[in-house]
Amino acid sequence: MSGLQMLRAAAAGELPHAPMWTTTPMRAELIEAGYVKVTARADERHLNSQGAVHGGFVATVLDTVTGCAVHTMLDAGVGYATIDLNVKMLRPAPQSVDLIAEGKVVHLSRSLGVAEGVLSTADGKKIALATATCFIRRADAAR
Repeated sequence: MSGLQMLRAAAAGELPHAPMWTTTPMRAELIEAGYVKVTARADERHLNSQGAVHGGFVATVLDTVTGCAVHTMLDAGVGYATIDLNVKMLRPAPQSVDLIAEGKVVHLSRSLGVAEGVLSTADGKKIALATATCFIRRADAAR
């Protein structure tokens, strides 16, 4: 099953999502080749010691959509891992409201995928921007 097929099957409930999708929690809204859109909602589990949404929540959501965008471009049996994630926080993330996260592939080679991500409020206010570089693991790379 290709990455696109796997993510679509998980979104349809035919395969389980990775556990992080429940921890965060996230819901897939749109999965296309090179593009992923999810809804995420921070709750009391995601607060820092000051009572604000922890930056790690934002980074996790952006890591997910950028990595999944790369995954949609991969053939069956090809894996990936984030090797660099750069997140720019623009404003605090609100708690207990739906946030929209989008990831889009901007470069794909045999061994690297680069994607951009944005986390926004439902009315379009940007919360954070990200770029991610993913190492692509191919079965023949072990040679």
